[in-house]
Amino acid sequence: MKFIDTGGLQALLAALQQHGYETIGPVRRDGAIVYDRIDTVADLPAGWTDRQAPGSYRLERRDDAALFGYAVGPQSWKRYLFAPRQTLFSVRREDDGTLAFIPAPIDAAKRAFIGVRACELAAIGVQDRVFAGGEHVDAAYAARREAVLLVAVNCAVAADTCFCAAMDTGPAVRGGHDLALTELVDGERHGFLVEAGSDAGAGLLAELPGRPATDDEIAAARAQTARTAAAQTRTLDAAATPALLRRNLEHPRFDEVAERCLSCANCTLACPTCFCSTNQEVTDVAGAAHRERLWDSCFNVEFTHLGHGAVRGSVKSRYRQWLTHKLSSWHEQFGESGCVGCGRCITWCPVGIDLTEEVAAIAASDGRRAS
Repeated sequence: MKFIDTGGLQALLAALQQHGYETIGPVRRDGAIVYDRIDTVADLPAGWTDRQAPGSYRLERRDDAALFGYAVGPQSWKRYLFAPRQTLFSVRREDDGTLAFIPAPIDAAKRAFIGVRACELAAIGVQDRVFAGGEHVDAAYAARREAVLLVAVNCAVAADTCFCAAMDTGPAVRGGHDLALTELVDGERHGFLVEAGSDAGAGLLAELPGRPATDDEIAAARAQTARTAAAQTRTLDAAATPALLRRNLEHPRFDEVAERCLSCANCTLACPTCFCSTNQEVTDVAGAAHRERLWDSCFNVEFTHLGHGAVRGSVKSRYRQWLTHKLSSWHEQFGESGCVGCGRCITWCPVGIDLTEEVAAIAASDGRRAS
């Protein structure tokens, strides 16, 4: 483990760029922390933090110059791996009247993700299993994923909506990364503990200027992560919830939440694990047709539209589908939860619906232990 200062972090960005990676990281834009290209440390949101609550997100100034002193913003890394809009293939009529089907080229540029949190690593792991872990591999996702290098950051801040500790996905980084940073800002010290999580990460770490981390710095880093976990106020019994939801599909709480839910799909679009999509055909002025895949949501009534109409015509049925899939039937499909506790669905719900609150309300009147 090595300790580097902000100059060392700049050296890391330079090394990644020299190795051909486009460096993507957090930037402050339009009142939020979003992910975009960064070229230098100066592009990072120094001295900013976020205040999150159900249906509320605000940026505020910190009293220090921390570069990663916030929780998570509205975007996830999903958009770089599972693109919001992707052309699958094109069809063109040739001069002889035959149709030519042309596969779309895959954008699989080398990218380094800077500032990936533990919950986001877990979310990437979930999508890895969905898109690349089974018999039918999504070629575009697999190619993009193979080209990505992950520089994670241990969380020093917990938003009011975070519950990764309950889902056992954070706030400490425990795997799936190439490098892991822990930012320490106190007194005159502002630096980073850096630890390699892969051979590629170890090679980069060897290139960085710095010194071995001291025992005090390692202890301070661990204490900081422990404080972040302890600061989380929301919780969810991840082990008991799948069975709880299976036996409460007609619970009256689903009627109550349907009265508030706008079925706007914000929660699924902000979620780092949701993967629903739809296809559409578009044409261009040259006469070619293109099939595109776009993000979709189980909250859209058209998503389950068949010949006789929508399978889930009510808001109640759509919210129930989302909650039970995310926290229950996802286990049957993929052997794990579809929720990583990032809290985005709570923060970015316009009416502040909190899935941990909904599960707790169902559990309170269930009166049985999960089996």
